[in-house]
Amino acid sequence: MSIHSITEVDVAGKCLLIRADLNAPMKDGVVTDATRITRFAKGLKPLLAKGARAVVLSHFGRPKGKYVAEMSLAPIAPVLGEALGTTVTFVNDCVGQEAQSAAAQLADGQVMLCENLRFHPEEEANDADFAAQLARLGQIYVNDAFSCAHRAHASTAAIAALMPAYSGPLMDEEIDALTRALEKPAHPAVALIGGAKVSSKIAVLKNLVQKVDSIIIGGGMANTFLFADGLAIGKSLCEADQVETVREIQALAKAADCELILPIDVVYAFKFADNARSFICDADQCPDDGIILDAGPKSVVRFRSVLAGAHTILWNGPLGAFEMRPFEQATKQVALEAAEMTRADLAVSVAGGGDTVAALNMAGVAEDFTYVSSAGGAFLEWLEGKTLPGLAALDRDQAA
Repeated sequence: MSIHSITEVDVAGKCLLIRADLNAPMKDGVVTDATRITRFAKGLKPLLAKGARAVVLSHFGRPKGKYVAEMSLAPIAPVLGEALGTTVTFVNDCVGQEAQSAAAQLADGQVMLCENLRFHPEEEANDADFAAQLARLGQIYVNDAFSCAHRAHASTAAIAALMPAYSGPLMDEEIDALTRALEKPAHPAVALIGGAKVSSKIAVLKNLVQKVDSIIIGGGMANTFLFADGLAIGKSLCEADQVETVREIQALAKAADCELILPIDVVYAFKFADNARSFICDADQCPDDGIILDAGPKSVVRFRSVLAGAHTILWNGPLGAFEMRPFEQATKQVALEAAEMTRADLAVSVAGGGDTVAALNMAGVAEDFTYVSSAGGAFLEWLEGKTLPGLAALDRDQAA
């Protein structure tokens, strides 16, 4: 894949049409978490300092092709301006004469933010005419929204064929981190895959067994693996209809010499609730009315020992019901180990997925990982080995 970065271009006096992901959490018209906005601003600042002009495109929520006042990007503009240290002009549409005039009036170093792309049904339809209207707003297209790269929308796919197209600074970071962790990992490479269901991670597991040396399996999906191996799991979350899938994954792992590592002991309770009374038993001793909610202390020791020998750590999904005490311990203790190895420069650690980010924040180690991706669906599809339309659109080899 040959993708060129906007950081390699002389952008002085050029109007950049930048696809960002500013879909930040908001309540009553107020941004409650500006992380996505500040991360985007950090990459944009150096381009503005070099004399670029920026027209920023983004979506917000799922308005289904109609104007929804609560999904306007207007409240984002002042937050973006604060992060950039400059005034950001807001325009009430992303196409049409008003937007074109505002873009034409930008001076070097100035920024404007356009209204929600998804107010137009043509955006999600990847409509070529709509993409052409967007293209009139700038001279160079920049995709800086990896989290939207798995969508073939007008602002991520069709537009890239209409003007010079480059990746943005955030996109560069994401591609570099995921390439280091998955495409060219330093071995031994270990993946931690958790979450509720095997069915949602089938493609991920089938791809990863070909890429890494070991996979630690946790969360509710570990119960299905234990069940497939004939162990008693009581009333725990389990996908009994996925037993054959588990066996297929086990066979693929064996053929690829990838070790699948399951809990050897578990923490269970008799109700799924915060601060429920908990018990520990070996993985094959869960009582009939017990509910497995975390990996046990012996499992944690084993997981940490596997990580201790790794040079690459890839994490997607918590190892237990981390949002409820005391069932956060396996996730927390293993996260601390991964963070310590990263700080000691012994391993590259890359994590992603909504629950994963929340779990690492709970453990207080998100800042210690080499890279934490906020791209949920795109991150998962990368792990599955899929070609992302937003990246394919930037690939000059494919275009040639």
